[in-house]
Amino acid sequence: MKKSAISIGIIGFGTVGTGVARILLEKQGELRRRLGFPLILAKIADIDVKRKRAIKLPGGILINDAKSLLNNPDIDIVVELIGGIHPAKELVLEAIEKGKHIITANKALLATEGTDIFNAAGEHNVEIGFEASVAGGIPIIKIVREALIANNIQSVYGIINGTSNYILTKMTGEGVEFSDALKGAQALGYAEADPTFDIEGIDSAHKLAILASLSFGVPFSFKKIFTEGITHITPLDINFASELGYKIKLLAVAKQSANEVELRIHPTMLPKGHLISSVDGVFNAVYVEGDAIGPALYYGRGAGETPTASAVLSDIVDIARDIKSGSVGRIRGIGMPGRSDVKIKKMENVLSRYYFRFSAIDKPGVLSRISGILGAHNISIKSVIQKGRKREKAVPLVMMTHEAKEKDVVCALKKIDRLPVVSGKTMFIRVEGEEDN
Repeated sequence: MKKSAISIGIIGFGTVGTGVARILLEKQGELRRRLGFPLILAKIADIDVKRKRAIKLPGGILINDAKSLLNNPDIDIVVELIGGIHPAKELVLEAIEKGKHIITANKALLATEGTDIFNAAGEHNVEIGFEASVAGGIPIIKIVREALIANNIQSVYGIINGTSNYILTKMTGEGVEFSDALKGAQALGYAEADPTFDIEGIDSAHKLAILASLSFGVPFSFKKIFTEGITHITPLDINFASELGYKIKLLAVAKQSANEVELRIHPTMLPKGHLISSVDGVFNAVYVEGDAIGPALYYGRGAGETPTASAVLSDIVDIARDIKSGSVGRIRGIGMPGRSDVKIKKMENVLSRYYFRFSAIDKPGVLSRISGILGAHNISIKSVIQKGRKREKAVPLVMMTHEAKEKDVVCALKKIDRLPVVSGKTMFIRVEGEEDN
């Protein structure tokens, strides 16, 4: 017998949970007109039921017992918004076992435990919605999963962490040091008190694991993603990048070639004319190249109460429609892991172009010694910049290279950094985008 209404339970009543509840309550009539049936907010479970929120709930909805919510036979869809891996995984799996459909914004959970969750969903014939797990209000999951289904996706580039993008934008625009830009981000609420996941690239890696799984069919591969943060980026490097025609972004990169996929997160120099270079502040963007569509850029807010809540509601509506039409399972397997022939390329074998900044003693013969080591490791120099002259003192020496292999670069720089004419550790940044010949 078809249900007259679809009931929703929310676990976690923080920022996003509040946004979801607000939309379900305030737009109840509008959603009913658009869908042809009502969506009912049945229960919200949270450990803190006394804290004041900027929303008034009908009596009896807010409870402090998630188990009670899961045991409620009237609830069709469970929205998990508590974050973290445990107890989120256990709650999600229990909900699945009880036949409830799942929606989550939890990228860490999916990136690390996604295989178990999707296997359980298949066994119990329930849907998993996770649009809000990547890039907030940008519907990139639906785009890759459904709109681009006719494409063989060749590459995905993403600015998918607003905190890091804000910090780099601040450093670029105002010339401030990383530490000052971080403090500003924290003061505005863009960065957490402990910003490690954002500034070290971990949050971006969680999201890339999900995008790569959808785009290339590889298993969730968070632990295999090369991850490097932005803490070592300086205004000096940003200025040199600008002079060379580039901007520095924390970039998520996924590329497929033959039966290998590159998965990496790191600061990247992009040409100023590249579509994704213009994405500044807390905004996110995902640039996708497919064999049918060509290049496409998807842009919007990557976090916050309303953009993320909007993504959650998109999943609620999709799953509610599937329940009502008897088509549960319609999209669960689309684009999800299913290829055993694709391998994750080791970072040491990745080919890239590079920016080097040496702190070199200003004396004759230094450039030839450095270039000699680079040449011996198959690294070809494209251009050189040296600013200022300070005889017998260290000055910045900047080089741009043609394409080289990562392991050759690492080996060459170790040898160069041991030279007595080089002071300190060499800065290097990978370069993406078309090369000017």
